[in-house]
Amino acid sequence: MVKKRLLTIGAIALSAILAGSGRVLAQQDKMFSQYMFNMMALNPAYAGSRDVLSATALYRSQWMGMEGAPQTATFTADMPLNQERIGVGLQLYNDRAGIDNESGLFASYAFRIKLSERSTLALGLQAGAAWLVRNFMGVQLTPGNMGPVDPAFSTNVSKALPNFGTGIFLSNDRSYIGVSVPRLIKNRLSDYEYGNYQSVQRRHAYGMAGFVVGVSPNLKLKPSVLVKYAEGAPLGFDGNLNLWIAERVGIGTSIRKNQFSTWTRESTDAIVGMVELQLTDQFRMGYAYDRTLNRLGLVAPSSHELMVRYEFGFTKNRILTPRYF
Repeated sequence: MVKKRLLTIGAIALSAILAGSGRVLAQQDKMFSQYMFNMMALNPAYAGSRDVLSATALYRSQWMGMEGAPQTATFTADMPLNQERIGVGLQLYNDRAGIDNESGLFASYAFRIKLSERSTLALGLQAGAAWLVRNFMGVQLTPGNMGPVDPAFSTNVSKALPNFGTGIFLSNDRSYIGVSVPRLIKNRLSDYEYGNYQSVQRRHAYGMAGFVVGVSPNLKLKPSVLVKYAEGAPLGFDGNLNLWIAERVGIGTSIRKNQFSTWTRESTDAIVGMVELQLTDQFRMGYAYDRTLNRLGLVAPSSHELMVRYEFGFTKNRILTPRYF
């Protein structure tokens, strides 16, 4: 019985840790290497900032070769309304990891304040719900075990997780900065408790910034950074440098740190290579390859991510001042 109880605690703790794609200690939210092209998933205030109806789909397969490794698919769409004073958006996602499968639908609203001809401050809110299914009955505790089933694994868990979040986003045609907390409610993820252990959603906060600098008429550098905080986990950091060529091709690299204050190999989660293609004025594709550098890389060294974006309709202002983020 003691052995089973330890297995129970271990399985549920692993499930809680692997509740999203960024799974480091209490980190639960989905993780994206191409975060700069999928900002709606991080900050509701981003809605409408591209000045057109913009739709983005992204699929991430993390830690290839590991059984039960995270797989995440998202679709976001947003657009401005009322002469760009308001932004609205929609986010759908499915996130699988281990015995967990979470699907969600969230709507975003951004109130946009013009600070100058090209600068806008947006205040955003999002609300929606996710549906979490945990397949505890599919867990094999001990190979060949014919004894009684542990009660903690006798039934699956299905939970509705309503939530809301907020964010601020300041942007112009060459730079942006923002902060957000996409989920404020700490929903319980399981009714099972053991001692002080309780499986709940953790709040995550994000800080993001980026800008564009011209190197030559056909070359532009796009540095960006994403700082991540989750309750109970070290401060995380993603730094990216992208070279944009002739407004059509982008190549870049990123580094992801799980412990922002410690610059060692052990605290470095991955290095990332990415390529971006603007195939037409409206259609863009991106691909990212992650090379895992921590100990997990010995088992599952690579992750892959594919992004597709399509933008409906252009205006003269949109052509003259392209949105780089």
